[in-house]
Amino acid sequence: MSGAIFRDAWGIPHLRADGTRELARLQGLVTARDRGWQIEVERHRAQGTSASFLGVGELSWDVLVRRARIADTARRCFARLEERDPETADWIRAYVTGVNEGLDGHDAPEFARAGVLPGRWEPWTPLAVWLSAHLLFAGFPAKLWRDHAAARLGADAVGLFATDGPGTSGSNGWLVTGERTVTGQAVVAGDPHRFIEDPGVYQQIRLSCPEFDVVGLAVPGVPGIAHFGHTGTVAWAITNAMADYQDLYRERLRRTGAGIEALGPDGVWRRAARHTETVEVAGEDPVEVEIVETGRGPVVIGGPEGLDGRVPEPGQPPLAVALRYPPRVTGDLGFGALLPLLRARRVADVDHAADLWAEPVNVVLAADTEGGALHRVAGRVPVRSDANRVRLVPAWEPGHEWRGWHEPPRAGLDDGVAVMANQRGPAAPLGVEFAPPHRARRIAALLARQHRWSAAGMARIHTDTHLASAAPLLDHLAALDAPGLTGPASALRARLLAWDRHMDAGSADAAAFAALRSAVVRRLAAEPALAAAASPPPYPDVFRPWLALVPRIGFALEHLLAAKDLFGIDRPAVVRAALEEVAAAPPAGPWGDTHRLAPWRALPPEDPREEPGLSGDHDCVLCTSAVPGITDLAARGPAARYVWDLARREDSRWVVPHGASGRPGSPHHRDQQPLWLAGDLAPVVTDWAQLTKETDV
Repeated sequence: MSGAIFRDAWGIPHLRADGTRELARLQGLVTARDRGWQIEVERHRAQGTSASFLGVGELSWDVLVRRARIADTARRCFARLEERDPETADWIRAYVTGVNEGLDGHDAPEFARAGVLPGRWEPWTPLAVWLSAHLLFAGFPAKLWRDHAAARLGADAVGLFATDGPGTSGSNGWLVTGERTVTGQAVVAGDPHRFIEDPGVYQQIRLSCPEFDVVGLAVPGVPGIAHFGHTGTVAWAITNAMADYQDLYRERLRRTGAGIEALGPDGVWRRAARHTETVEVAGEDPVEVEIVETGRGPVVIGGPEGLDGRVPEPGQPPLAVALRYPPRVTGDLGFGALLPLLRARRVADVDHAADLWAEPVNVVLAADTEGGALHRVAGRVPVRSDANRVRLVPAWEPGHEWRGWHEPPRAGLDDGVAVMANQRGPAAPLGVEFAPPHRARRIAALLARQHRWSAAGMARIHTDTHLASAAPLLDHLAALDAPGLTGPASALRARLLAWDRHMDAGSADAAAFAALRSAVVRRLAAEPALAAAASPPPYPDVFRPWLALVPRIGFALEHLLAAKDLFGIDRPAVVRAALEEVAAAPPAGPWGDTHRLAPWRALPPEDPREEPGLSGDHDCVLCTSAVPGITDLAARGPAARYVWDLARREDSRWVVPHGASGRPGSPHHRDQQPLWLAGDLAPVVTDWAQLTKETDV
């Protein structure tokens, strides 16, 4: 068998091979060549070895993935594929063969800077990379926060701080059927919101062989095109369903002469699996980690002696917390869906592939050229008690076991349109907290403004900056006693009440609103009534972002300002004081001066530069997320944008925040950023004659 690598004007790889296995090898090869440093960092993160060359800052993460048994779970899942789906297992092996070929002698400068050489991938490594990338995706640490808030502030605090306020980032996606388009064929569009990384978390790619020809967004280090793809006759996309499918169990553990035992719900102490591992840390002494697994799952926090530095409450046992998640229980990650997706020709094929999916749990939209449409949840959510879904539950009490799996819900369309933006949609029975409805409502309202849409018209929806979640704070401003304000505060109040509520980079009013919002958040966090929640429990550092009070207030500000009572806090006085504070020292420039891109990089760039200013905000369709009260910098945002046109695939459009290449200095490292910033999209090229052949392989 043979294959070839082609490139378009943006350096995007178009791969053509004689068969699926050879194509998988090509995909692995080109991914390693374009993104070698990136995927090696991800391999180390999945194995818990990143601190060995990135330093102590990665230690808490490495310990978590070791304790959560990510690599071991990936091995189990691959072994199950070998047994039950040998074709997919062989296809993944071919991908890994290509990765190892591409990494052999790789000369990315980051390897030399970090003092590390490319390693060797195993057949299970892509599964580990996927598991690692999505370990915190379902937000199980939110259960730690709910426990903390309830213990310190009372049970009512759980609802007040719910992320149905501006708390949960996700993605946008929408489907417009043929009766609502100028071509008579459907359009599927959207943008996944994730941490913006450099290189980017999505890889634009085309995979072509006699069985299929698919363009889409791949995850570097993982074969196929799992989330966003267009085969020519069917296209699909996903958003995070916000389902709750990971549980945390409080464990009672004790040491015995033979090891460690855990108390089960039947009152019997049973032997827990135990071993130790050593985590190497660059520039520091190695750290020995005790790995414990009970009948519920791996212990990710604490142990028989509890937490370091934490004295148990009187009468309470030392704290240990076990994590239970579906692939660890079943040995199935859902990779059996990947080849059927590539081979899909109709919506029914995508639907069948979605039945095979496991983790993460997503909402899927799909449309085909025969008028078919799909709107459903895909993934595995356990059936268990409601208590499991909300907080930590005691492993030694009955009633918290898993009892099978939920049937994934389905939904229809509304006037030829389906919108998914992490709101309480079809996945509502499967989750606890969802994104607020603002993005979904805004997308639906924009689509309703005209009856027929083209693929080219979708870009203006991607970049809408209206901030509906500004309303509660502006309502408090409107209710203030204006005569009691100083002159500057009165003028600022009038400006903000007349503001169009668009978070545009060039808007001074948007900057003033953001400054006021942050001032309110900080002042609320300083209120004595909330002081009990200000000090987080001594959990590992990797969980701290979920436990810090200021971000929690910023993310739930809508709820906190609109609640009937907030622990007796005088919210009008807080808003008044914040208004006076900002009026006395207003922002010096527009929103984009401080609301700048802050991408994650494993190593700092050798040529640091000021990152660009951004339009948008957390609850805008253009979701560029700051952390009110902490920073205006945006670490989250659209990790890609896509428009899949079912009439003509070559009329489809896409863009990523940086470029197709992960190599600094490559002409395609950042060449798409001007498009991404402007809200423009690059064409999807499908004509082989318009491509440049790079090599036969």
